[in-house]
Amino acid sequence: MFIDTHCHLEDENFSADRAEVIERAKLSGVERIINFGSTLKSSEAVTELAKNFSELYAGVGIHPEEIDDFDANTCARLAELAAVKKVVAIGEIGLDYHWEKDPSRRLIQQKIFVAQLDLARQLNLPVCVHDRDAHADTLKILQTEARGLRGVLHCYSGSLETAREVFKLDWFIGVDGPLTFKNSAKLPEIVKAAPRDRILIETDAPYLAPVPHRGKRNEPAYVVDVAKKLAELRNETLDEVGAYTSANAKNLYGL
Repeated sequence: MFIDTHCHLEDENFSADRAEVIERAKLSGVERIINFGSTLKSSEAVTELAKNFSELYAGVGIHPEEIDDFDANTCARLAELAAVKKVVAIGEIGLDYHWEKDPSRRLIQQKIFVAQLDLARQLNLPVCVHDRDAHADTLKILQTEARGLRGVLHCYSGSLETAREVFKLDWFIGVDGPLTFKNSAKLPEIVKAAPRDRILIETDAPYLAPVPHRGKRNEPAYVVDVAKKLAELRNETLDEVGAYTSANAKNLYGL
């Protein structure tokens, strides 16, 4: 059995066949799926989906590309959503410098990231972190502002050296479709070196579909293809990968 620890089934790409997507995941051996919000609206949507589908859980938070959705009342509203039993994390939160070049806007991202880390601490919830082209600042904030918290660097794209620092914090790395891409330079070596108890598997559906589905809409059933590549690289069986990544997900998110 497998757990897709990060996707976005509230996305409009699933409006026409969401129930069928979830059923395909079950038939593929995916027993549980965690949906993450990126705005207040999507956080509310993933919370509702978790209520309506037994396989679904949710994380609530404001994505770094959505900082204009954050105001003085946002953390209070996120806390209300987090009171729902099947909300298991604060996320997707973090830093994204890929498109944001303005130093002042990057500072706002950092402040909102820290505010949501504080919220996670108050609520005793783990954290799902988005880090794109912001590895140094993300790690610095985790080392200084996330003490006592547990979480995952979702869709990990940093170096092996950074990963080792993440593992020292008792955090996880999330592995997605890019592991299967031919141009995935660093990630295969990182996952080969990672301890078993530090790896989660994800899809980030509808984005980043793994080979052989690359270029198509991603969906939770395809997390099995990520697991297959992980097994190949680490010289393990698919059953082994399913067992320890599921155990890691249950450990982090209390499933």
